Amino acid sequence: MSPTLHTQPLPVQTTGPHRCQVGESPVWSVAQQCLYWVDIESRAIHQFRWADRHTRSWNLPERVGCIALTTRGTLIAAMETGVFEVTLGEPPLVQVHLLAGVEHPQPGMRFNDGRCDPQGRFWAGTMVRDMGLASPVGGIFGLDEHGLRGPVLQGYITPNGMAFSPDGRTAYLSDSHPSRQQIWTHSFDAASGTWGPQTAWVDMQALPGRPDGAAVDAQGCYWICANDAGQVHRLSPQGELLQSIEVPVSKPSMCAFGGPALRHLFVTSIRPASPAPGFDASLDGALLVLEPGVQGLPEPVFSRFPVR
Repeated sequence: MSPTLHTQPLPVQTTGPHRCQVGESPVWSVAQQCLYWVDIESRAIHQFRWADRHTRSWNLPERVGCIALTTRGTLIAAMETGVFEVTLGEPPLVQVHLLAGVEHPQPGMRFNDGRCDPQGRFWAGTMVRDMGLASPVGGIFGLDEHGLRGPVLQGYITPNGMAFSPDGRTAYLSDSHPSRQQIWTHSFDAASGTWGPQTAWVDMQALPGRPDGAAVDAQGCYWICANDAGQVHRLSPQGELLQSIEVPVSKPSMCAFGGPALRHLFVTSIRPASPAPGFDASLDGALLVLEPGVQGLPEPVFSRFPVR
């Protein structure tokens, strides 16, 4: 069936006037009833509070690719030189503590997409910042009580789309580079944190947009932002396209379920170098929110701090 038959327009709102250069890594805190997300190129973390619709921001010393919640009430942030614990005070007060450094295979690299697994480990992929180089030197690293290990997987240009099935037995991963545009699944051993072999799952070259950040809903379906196409796709666990939701920005980057009942979908976005025809350029970089009609899952929390 043609993907266009699945496309649905839904009411989409913004959370306020704030715009990011490269909005990414939205994470909903059930405990705090707020959403955290990052602006990679602006080296910033933002917080949107549900109760008063207020946004607060903090500046960081490096580009931050992704974040995760922790059991300490802090955040984990994978940046350029390593993985850090970030303690947020009243803006602009922020404390940044290195948990584990990373040795990149070449200059000009940083962490990109990542998240926690159901057992409280943190996983994140690395990439060369200049995507035009198409360097396949990115890898997947994991942080737990034993420190940072990896790369446990490698050969990626732009690793993205990391997510875990509700039972924790399947891991999803993609490469969003224009020359790849693939989504894979891996069997995942939650007890040991072991990734199984890569299995081809969905070829995104057959669908609108490049695969960017992702989320999994309570029914086990996989939501992937279709960068450059202004859509968010929902895929069944078998890889069938169930629906495509239109958003008013050309470059949606990652989605996350949140809100009081986890029935809202937050979508970060990127401000392109040149406005894309057919989209509202004033919304580029906005944090969007919509109600897709399904419920999400609470985001796993990092609990396995390295033992020193």
